[in-house]
Amino acid sequence: MTISFLQLVDLFEASLGGVIVAIALSPLAIWIAKRIGLLDIPGSAIHKQHTHPTPLAGGIVLALSAVVLLTVFRMWHKPYVALSAAAAIVFVFGLWDDARGLSAPQKLIGQVLASILLIASGMSVQFLGGLSIAFLSPILIKVLNWGITIFWLVGIANSINLIDSMDGLAAGIAGIAFAFFMGMALVAQQSSLALFSAIFLGICIGLYIFNVNPARLFLGDSGAQTLGFILAAVAMIYAPDNLPQASSWFVPIMVLGVPIFDTTLVVISRLLHRRPVFRADRAHTYHRLVALGLDSNRAVLAVHVTTLLLNFLAFIALSLPPFKATAIFAAVVFVGMILLILLVRIEPQSRSDG
Repeated sequence: MTISFLQLVDLFEASLGGVIVAIALSPLAIWIAKRIGLLDIPGSAIHKQHTHPTPLAGGIVLALSAVVLLTVFRMWHKPYVALSAAAAIVFVFGLWDDARGLSAPQKLIGQVLASILLIASGMSVQFLGGLSIAFLSPILIKVLNWGITIFWLVGIANSINLIDSMDGLAAGIAGIAFAFFMGMALVAQQSSLALFSAIFLGICIGLYIFNVNPARLFLGDSGAQTLGFILAAVAMIYAPDNLPQASSWFVPIMVLGVPIFDTTLVVISRLLHRRPVFRADRAHTYHRLVALGLDSNRAVLAVHVTTLLLNFLAFIALSLPPFKATAIFAAVVFVGMILLILLVRIEPQSRSDG
């Protein structure tokens, strides 16, 4: 297809609007967070290494910016109304957790409810659709697709939250992913998805400015989980009709490969050391890179560059025949497994953040 200059202008306007609105609303969100005592206190957990109380205002910035920008760019239509309502549920539970603290099952309830709302609106993965002519009934296929949908949405929401272990890390990863979906949705002639992604790319850039080291605000669960949930939903909406499923089904996995890798690393590490899976610690990729000798800024940069490279590979894979595309994905998985084996041997708890 031919991409017009005016289409690109629309996307740049949406991203620029996201940057401006997020920057403009951040001081207000910081003030609100301080007024209601929404602060992350240093030393309150082993992984909290910052030096002064920091407002958990990222979620407030994200929510306020989204309302403003989706209204300005007239995005209140299907499927984005349902997505916004579901994301609002995740945000509310995340804000509740930031303020009062919730158990893992309580947070999971909110994420599952949000996922069910999306499914009820007609949005779910169709990963197993091709099996309807084989040995599974259409009803069972639909139920399995719903289960995969919930697992995907909840998993990515938590993976972005888990990888938010250092200033600017999660906001940068989310911004790169939204940039990819913006470009690929435009190529796939999904103009509304491209515009939606452009808006959140801009918001992520604005958040990054206030969240980068030294951070003036933290994303908190309300920010990181909501960003992750929206990203997971965008990956589901993205459907390149002009490409074979065999060359495109794994693209969202590659785009979000770094947080998926980090979550896998953390879970395996905690199980190996017989620590509770849901108890926060310093077992993340970032902390292990610091333990290897990188300073904080270079460790964050390494994670962001890896995310960018995976997005490049995903983009290239889309243009290839299914066999070659699958070979790229298999190579990425193989390299990821090797890195997993190497990094899981590093115990970062005794090292400082630099």
